[in-house]
Amino acid sequence: MIQHRGPISGIAAWQDTYVATAGYDNQVICWDQRTGQALSRSVHDHLANQCVFSPDGRHLLTSSSDYTARLWTVPDLRLVAVFADQADDVEMSVFHPSRELIATASRDHRVRVYEFTGKLVATFTGHTADVISVEWSRTADELISSSDDGTIKRWSLETGGLVADLDMDGVETDTIAISSSGTIYAGNDEGQIIVVDSNGRTVLPAHEAGIKRLVLDDTRDLLVSLSYDRTMRLWNVSSGLPELRDTTALPDDVWPRACAFAGGSQLVFATFGASYRGYDYEDKVWDTAEVPATGGVNAVLPGVDGTLTVGDAGIVRRDGAVSAETGSLCNFLTPLGDLVLSGGQLGKVFDALSGRELHQHRSPLNCGAAFERGGERYAVLGAYTGEGLLLRFAGPGRAEHIKDLPLHSNAVKGVAVSGDLIFSVAADASATWYRISTLEKITTIEDAHDKIANGCAGLGEGWFASVGRDLKLRVWDPQRNSEVLDTPHTHSIKCVAASDDGRVIATASYNGRIALYDRTVGTWSRVVRPTTAGIASLAYDTGRKVFAAASYDGQVYPVGI
Repeated sequence: MIQHRGPISGIAAWQDTYVATAGYDNQVICWDQRTGQALSRSVHDHLANQCVFSPDGRHLLTSSSDYTARLWTVPDLRLVAVFADQADDVEMSVFHPSRELIATASRDHRVRVYEFTGKLVATFTGHTADVISVEWSRTADELISSSDDGTIKRWSLETGGLVADLDMDGVETDTIAISSSGTIYAGNDEGQIIVVDSNGRTVLPAHEAGIKRLVLDDTRDLLVSLSYDRTMRLWNVSSGLPELRDTTALPDDVWPRACAFAGGSQLVFATFGASYRGYDYEDKVWDTAEVPATGGVNAVLPGVDGTLTVGDAGIVRRDGAVSAETGSLCNFLTPLGDLVLSGGQLGKVFDALSGRELHQHRSPLNCGAAFERGGERYAVLGAYTGEGLLLRFAGPGRAEHIKDLPLHSNAVKGVAVSGDLIFSVAADASATWYRISTLEKITTIEDAHDKIANGCAGLGEGWFASVGRDLKLRVWDPQRNSEVLDTPHTHSIKCVAASDDGRVIATASYNGRIALYDRTVGTWSRVVRPTTAGIASLAYDTGRKVFAAASYDGQVYPVGI
């Protein structure tokens, strides 16, 4: 059976005929929209991030973390061309509205234009951070791009240069949409929709958390916004300015990363499951068909009673046997007293041992770490909106939410403890230190990494390690100085862990490579690649003296020191 084995990150539709999905399992699948049956599939060498149909429906364009965009025929997904000049992930690629040209947005800070043959036509350089979105103007050979540098730029294909540079007040803007009249709609990390037209700029508060995707259907005068506040909002844009038409909470399995207008009044959505989900915006009804769960493992916790895992389906397993269900994708496993805390996209904190809900936060949760303070046990959980949720163990089966620590202004990607310190890293590449004894902030280093920081680990006695998209391992001393080490990784490093004594540091990447660094001799002592799927989580197994590597392919791989 053709279906996804990991979360669906991108989705597209062509009229009422086809739906295409791109997934974290590297797969691209073309579906019959009328029957919901899969017709064909192809694969990238790494995560498939987004997909889009050509205006005539004859081709599909996909964007991947394998540093390429690819052009396929529809519906058989026969490969036509590979666009491979990018030096980092391709987050988005789009078709020209009337010519056989495509444009790519890459985390290498550049926008590129290609012919269908694969020939590179133009490269636009000027963004100073990852380019996340790109769109063609409907009326001219111009491109509009948005970037993590907090700007939107307009480029001319004719001149090969910059036409306009819009400062978005330094706020990361992940998504843009362009109307046929040239109006730009931009969604930012503060939950705002910014409208830029001939009359100037209008800022509209739209969501309670960052907007991850805007999708415009010009023929219907409708705009969809998706946010990590777990809502979809539908806007009428016939007047140019968005007017709210509908708000709906997203089902637990829907990932607010992608959606598309399909046939009739249908919208189709990316999910954390094996297939997509639909919504009728006229009847305001979600499809009720079951979306099969996928088996990807996002977190692993070795212990004396066995190894716990949890992942995309929210199913908690002990040594492979189901022990509890949370009902939601979960990203971490953090012991706290007789509890094991977990959570993810719903913003809910669960006890992984029972599946019981303990607390509700306003945005998704990403990571956690436990510590003792004043003879009591605590945990801090990192949120997508920058907070660290401080919870205290309050007796058997109970956890009390004390307060939220303002760790970062962006998504917390990792949190760790060592000595009297809490250390965290964020998607804006910053690092923050708190003192455990006083719960007071010590400092934040804004440019701790050169790109997104993905994870961190405690090494003991106030030392920490951190990793990220810049392919570096940073070792931080208690005075917050860092040693920057080159790594054997070729793709973004997702996670890091350390042996109990802090001597060996394990790092793992999105393409399945695991590398061990021995601090005593200052060398990389081992490099293995047990899977082509990404490694989502690392943990040290004290009993077996190995690192446990949890993968998106649903397996846990032991890596000996």
